[in-house]
Amino acid sequence: MPYFCGMKNIYLDSAATTQLRPEVIAKMTEVLQENYGNASSTHSFGRSAKSIMEQCRKNIAARLNVTASEIIFTSGGTEADNLALRSAVRDLGAVEIITSKIEHHAVLHTAEQLQKEYNITISFVQLDENGTVDYTHLESLLQTDGKKLVSLMHINNEIGNILDIKCVADLCKANNALFHTDTVQSVGHYHLDLQEIQVDFLAASAHKFHGPKGVGFCFIRKESGLKPLIFGGEQERGFRAGTESLHNIVGMDEALNIAYKHLEEERNYVKGLKQYFIDSLNTKLPGCHFNGYSSDFQKSTYTLINVCLPLPADKALMLQFQLDLKGIACSKGSACQSGSSMASHVLTQVLPEDLLQRPSVRFSFSKYNTKEEIDYVVDTLCEFAES
Repeated sequence: MPYFCGMKNIYLDSAATTQLRPEVIAKMTEVLQENYGNASSTHSFGRSAKSIMEQCRKNIAARLNVTASEIIFTSGGTEADNLALRSAVRDLGAVEIITSKIEHHAVLHTAEQLQKEYNITISFVQLDENGTVDYTHLESLLQTDGKKLVSLMHINNEIGNILDIKCVADLCKANNALFHTDTVQSVGHYHLDLQEIQVDFLAASAHKFHGPKGVGFCFIRKESGLKPLIFGGEQERGFRAGTESLHNIVGMDEALNIAYKHLEEERNYVKGLKQYFIDSLNTKLPGCHFNGYSSDFQKSTYTLINVCLPLPADKALMLQFQLDLKGIACSKGSACQSGSSMASHVLTQVLPEDLLQRPSVRFSFSKYNTKEEIDYVVDTLCEFAES
């Protein structure tokens, strides 16, 4: 068990970012030391770098059952989301974006900006009381006039709800609409076959599956007609100018390979941790409310829970501070919002007012966590509740 400043150091915030696997660090270090050529250079150093990079692209494409030319390396999920949404409006004539009010801000803020720039319409699909998309309402939105882009995430980063992306893709196909999905929380954790699931655009980020930060990819289905957002060179088929970060790309590929190689084993282990956490909370801290469908293993990802604790509002402000003092890393929402004093935009949509006044915490797990850590966290929560 690691310690920090004399306290236990327990990381339960893997939905925000994950620990790098040692194998990934070793692979990246090797590339940094030995393959430092620019992949656009024509000499042997450059050709070697180019060869390594293109093999990574092929590997990632194979995991998704697509062609290598449909994978564009980016700085992460946010850039991939921006590339797909902005280009769909600018280049493909989308005049309406259909999304939900619980999407990541990489989508919501981009849509808002596009509305200002291009006067497009933003429509929000209805959600049930736990944050799941109303597919009947989505179909009705798709049947109105005008070219549409649907942008709905596969797994919600705060409450873990799983979208039926096959259903959404089929609805979009039937109504001649484009479909973009943010799979930042699912790539590396779930198998996705993009020949079976006909999405047009998909975003992913390496640091969510034990890879490095600052790298991800955008799947762009071939012959989409999208044009670049970043100009300057012909890298990434012209979609994204700038020298590629080879060591990061190699790290992402290595992390993804390992994730899928050990997927069933690690998934079963993490599922066990999540169930143990749920059972422990229900036993030792009665009155917990699990937000969204985060306690349902069929409707929510196995990697996180979001729990509203039976604590009064006056204790809510101190909870995160107390957990941090005890060496426990978790999140009151997504990491992108953790510096904000505002309520989570996701929880605002799925919780009644009385539960919004109570503290909600997202705990997210990985293969590096243990039941002993969970015992410590639950005991800490109980001590705080009784203090």
